[in-house]
Amino acid sequence: MNADLSATGVVASGLKKSSMERITHFITYVILLFFSGIMVLPFIWMVSSSLKNLEEVSEIPIRWIPETFRFHNYVEVFQSIPMARFMFNSLFVSVSVMILSLFVSSMAAYAFARMDFKGKNILFMSFLTTLMIPQQVTMIPNFLIMKYLGWLNSYSALIFPSVFTAFGVFMLRQFFLSIPKELEEAARIDGCSRFRIYWNIMIPLAQPAFVTLGIFIFLGEWNSFLWPLIVIDSIEFQPIQVGLRSFQGEFMTHWHLMMAGAFIAEAPVLIFYMFCQKYIIQGIATSGIKG
Repeated sequence: MNADLSATGVVASGLKKSSMERITHFITYVILLFFSGIMVLPFIWMVSSSLKNLEEVSEIPIRWIPETFRFHNYVEVFQSIPMARFMFNSLFVSVSVMILSLFVSSMAAYAFARMDFKGKNILFMSFLTTLMIPQQVTMIPNFLIMKYLGWLNSYSALIFPSVFTAFGVFMLRQFFLSIPKELEEAARIDGCSRFRIYWNIMIPLAQPAFVTLGIFIFLGEWNSFLWPLIVIDSIEFQPIQVGLRSFQGEFMTHWHLMMAGAFIAEAPVLIFYMFCQKYIIQGIATSGIKG
């Protein structure tokens, strides 16, 4: 009899615990959906505005669904400004910075992770302190350097100042530290040089971290606005984020066209992120960067 009562109590306790877990999960999902909706709302307004005329965009209260869907706004964007040129500039700069930054950051990360030299830890910590310096603080010195080198209004001004990143060095160093040293020792026994170990062993093993860092760099450069605005005046070299300012005049802003252009600018990024999301999670999980 006592055994039956005990079993019944265990079952009731389990059911109660299961019900509490379901309620907790439900509340969690409701909260997440609420805040997700708040984050997505500006994007929905951008898409809605891109399909309106200028008068409808300025209406208050906001009309979320246009009376007439003006898909011609997207055609007008390409007719009004050299949108294809702006997209090419952004793509060229983003890919160039990503490739060069991965190469430079991986070499520095390998040196900090595997090579022993005097003052290595102090140098690495000093290098990391640059992460605390806002970009706005270094803009004037960087601008003067670009002017001295004669790189203003060129791709060089957009690419080379962004190649060196302390975050990239830190992230790849954390991944390199997780690779067993026995692999390097075996390679040295076989006669591999330091650079060949780095190139043929460390880089292939660090592909998840490379993909993750490459995505971060690409997205950051694609969405860059302030630095290109300062160093580029010529339309020929303007990236897409700066080029969209063409719709902003002295007395009037064509918001419907700007929103259409913004959606065109963000569409490749969203597609790129959706396909590479699993690599971001894998790279962060295996590189020692956890929140």
